[in-house]
Amino acid sequence: MPASDFGKALIVIGVIIVLAGVLFLLWPHLPLPGRLPGDLSFHKGNLRVFIPIATSIVLSLILTVVINVVLRLFK
Repeated sequence: MPASDFGKALIVIGVIIVLAGVLFLLWPHLPLPGRLPGDLSFHKGNLRVFIPIATSIVLSLILTVVINVVLRLFK
């Protein structure tokens, strides 16, 4: 692995660690999945159905951005 790729990998790992730390700090204040507008839940007797449409869209957008940033760093 060339030195420049190793440096980029260290930067990515550092950013991931910082983001994980921020996530742990903000976790109690974040809306949990299932509470976002657009998430559907149905209750009838003993049956509960949960369809996290909005949560799925938000997670998809976040993962798309993160993956694109990581791929651009290694390009």
